Amino acid sequence: MKVLVLGSGVIGTSIAYYLARDGHEVEVLERQPGPALETSYANAGEVSPGYSAPWAGPGVPAKAIKWMLMKHSPLVIWPLLDPAMWRWGLAMLANCNARAYARNKGRMVPLAEYSRDCLEALRAETGIRYDERTRGTLQLFRTPEQLDGIGADVEVLRRYGVPFEVLDRAGFCRVEPALALTQHKFVGALRLPDDETGDCFLYTERLAEMARALGVRFRFGTTIEGLERDGGRIAGVRTGAGTLTAGRYVLALGSWSARMLRPLGLRIPVYPVKGYSITVPITDRAGAPESTVMDETHKVAVTRLGERIRVGGTAELAGYSLALRPARRATLEHVLSDLFPRGGDLARASFWCGLRPMTPDGTPIVGATPYANLLLATGHGTLGWTMAAGTGRVIADLVAGRAPAIDVAGLAMARYGA
Repeated sequence: MKVLVLGSGVIGTSIAYYLARDGHEVEVLERQPGPALETSYANAGEVSPGYSAPWAGPGVPAKAIKWMLMKHSPLVIWPLLDPAMWRWGLAMLANCNARAYARNKGRMVPLAEYSRDCLEALRAETGIRYDERTRGTLQLFRTPEQLDGIGADVEVLRRYGVPFEVLDRAGFCRVEPALALTQHKFVGALRLPDDETGDCFLYTERLAEMARALGVRFRFGTTIEGLERDGGRIAGVRTGAGTLTAGRYVLALGSWSARMLRPLGLRIPVYPVKGYSITVPITDRAGAPESTVMDETHKVAVTRLGERIRVGGTAELAGYSLALRPARRATLEHVLSDLFPRGGDLARASFWCGLRPMTPDGTPIVGATPYANLLLATGHGTLGWTMAAGTGRVIADLVAGRAPAIDVAGLAMARYGA
C-alpha cells in the first residue's frame, strides 16, 4: 500500500521507517531541506519513560503562579488574542486533578515504556548510533517538600514495574560524581536507571538514511498546503509541487497538526509550547554529567551527548513565535553553572528553540480519525523523542490491520469526543 507521511521530525521519520519495513510504498513530505530540523533538532536528549507524566496535575495552578514569579522561571506566558491558546489553557486546568492525572499518566507510561523497548530492539537490529547512553536519569530536589511530593509518581512507577531509586546525597554522587562539588544544594534525588539519552537529530538523520535504503522517498522542501477530502476519506494532499495521493495518510506535523485538520472539520487540542536549549562543548569530562540530570526547581534537564552538554527546558506559551529570548538563555546557563560549573564552555554555547506540540492532558494523539484512511501521530509534547519508536510501530500496526502490542484505545482523538 502507498502511504503518505506528513512531517519528517523524529515521529514522522520513525513512522516511515516502520512502514517501509512492513513493505509499504512510503513517501514523506517535509517543508524543511532535511529531517528533524524543527522541534526534533536540539531537544533535551532524554529518552525517559519513567518521567512520562502530564504537566497537568494536582496543585499545578498554584505552582504555576509561583514559577512565573521566579527569577529563572520554568514557565512564561505571553497573553495573546488567540482563542486556541485560551481553550487549551482551560482544558489543561480541567485536567489538574488527581483522577485526571492518574488516567493520563496511565495512558502515557505504557507507550513510553514500549517505545524504549522498540528503540533498544532497533539498536540491536540495525546498529544505529546517535551518541546514546543507557545510564539512567536523575531528578534532583532542592527542598524536602519536593522530595516528599514524589509519592504519587512512585506509586505509578511501581504499578507499571518501572525500576527506580530514591537517593540521598551520597547516592546521587555515586551515579553522577561531578555533583560532589554542588551536592550541598540538593536534599535528594529520584533515579530511573533504565532511562536513556541520545541526540534526537542524529538519530533521525540516520534513521532516515535507513528508511531510504528500504525504499522511502523523502520529498524535502515541499510545502503542504492542505488535505483534500472525498466523503469520509482523504483524497490527496495539496502541495507546492501539486496534489499527491496515496491509499493511507499519516499526519505527523507536530504543532501545525491542528491547523492542518481544521479545514476538514476536525479539532484537536494541540498547541505549541516553546522550549529552549543550549549546547556547549565539554571542557572537563570529570566535571560533566554522565547521563541526564533534571533540576526539579527550574524544570531544566542537563544531558551529556558525546563530547557535548545539552541543557534543555522551560515552557513558554507564545503562540507560534520562534523568537530567541535572552532571559530563557540566562536560565539555562544558570542551571548548568549551578550544577556543573566545570563541565562546559558557556562562551561557546549554541542557543535554540522549538515548538513542542502539547495536548492539555499530556497524552499524545496516536491513531484513527473520522476519516477512514487518515491516522494521526501528534501532540507528544516534551516526549516525542521518548515515544518516537513506539509510535512508529503502533502506526505501522494500525496501517497493517494488526493489533498493536499495547492498548492504544485511549490515545486516539476520540477521547476528546471528536
